[in-house]
Amino acid sequence: MSDRHLYGMVFLPFAFGHFLQCLLRNVNATLAPQLMAALALTPGQLGLLTSVYFFSFALVQLPVGMALDRWGPARVQWPMLLLAVLAALGFAGGQQFSQLLAARALLGFGLGGCFMAALKAFSLWVEPARLPSLQGYLVAVGGLGAASATLPVRWLLHYAGWRGVFIGLALLVLAGALLLRWRAPRVAVDEGAPASSAALRLVLQDASFRQVLRLLLVPHMVYFGVQGLWLGRWLSDAGHYPEVQVGYLLYLSMAAIILGAIVMGRLTQWAARRGVAMLHIAACGVALFLLVQLAMLCRWSPAFPVLAVLFTLTGTATGMDYTILAQNMPASLSARAVTLLNLLIFMGAFAVQAGFGLVVALWPSAGQQQPVQAYQAAYGLLIVLQLPGLLRYLWPQLSGRMGPRPATSLSTPR
Repeated sequence: MSDRHLYGMVFLPFAFGHFLQCLLRNVNATLAPQLMAALALTPGQLGLLTSVYFFSFALVQLPVGMALDRWGPARVQWPMLLLAVLAALGFAGGQQFSQLLAARALLGFGLGGCFMAALKAFSLWVEPARLPSLQGYLVAVGGLGAASATLPVRWLLHYAGWRGVFIGLALLVLAGALLLRWRAPRVAVDEGAPASSAALRLVLQDASFRQVLRLLLVPHMVYFGVQGLWLGRWLSDAGHYPEVQVGYLLYLSMAAIILGAIVMGRLTQWAARRGVAMLHIAACGVALFLLVQLAMLCRWSPAFPVLAVLFTLTGTATGMDYTILAQNMPASLSARAVTLLNLLIFMGAFAVQAGFGLVVALWPSAGQQQPVQAYQAAYGLLIVLQLPGLLRYLWPQLSGRMGPRPATSLSTPR
């Protein structure tokens, strides 16, 4: 496939779907003040309303993985986007917390296949040597979507209100569905795809899959759970920045995802050429990510803007789990391996985002603001949860008591 057809028929339609998924996943971080004021939400309710997206998103991962392996990404993805259109319209018209909660959950169902469909499409039509860079570009497009959920949405709020914003987003998702329907190539139905239970058993038995989980699963959960809501609330409540500045800082933070994704794509190519295990690079990224979170426990608010940007920049390293698995799993299992990983990540992100709100709500609030101690407790708990996986990976490397780890075979693509 020529570069022109690759980008026009494969990358563009599926990357636009991922753009929309990241935009809608993060938009509540910008709309939080309006939603809290309109519905009189507590921090716990706000966390549940936003995180239910992760829960429903996770529920569809295994069925989506099986469907992608059998029917191909184009046939699966565009009907799901039509469901997301209905969900966005339902959110725009919701009058009660329960109605918005149901619409947000339906949105997670409809957008649950965007990233996996893109990865599956790349595995079908892109040679393995180009996968790391193309997947890096895909994550960068997702960063652009996350950035679009900040200042552009805040600008639209002045003209349309939060309900009008969701009507506009519904129209964008409809455009994405039509683009996939008309432009994306089709593949033959795979009647020989492994049965779901057998395929999942093969995935779970894979040593590289288990090692990726140990190192990257919990940090990835934390990255998604905090980025999509609580990073902005931390800047507002603990840093005492006005909402206009919070919107600007969130824009910079989400834009940092683009830089981080490109850097990680280049690093994986560099690692492949030099025989460096990708998990070694991922471990360094996780260590930096944890150092940033430790710094976020401080109470020196002038450092908060830099830390917010560094949180999303270093957090992109947690996304290396997708690249590692996509390069090392058999083609017939690739979608199910990554969707099983996605199931665990998004279930965890749901727990992180909802749990963060419950921890923060333990402290009495002043109006709609929570004290800095509440955020210190929440971040401290997240750090404690992430440390064991990193230490378990680093200990054999530092002690020299074990030979080369199995992950070194992941340093180059098949």
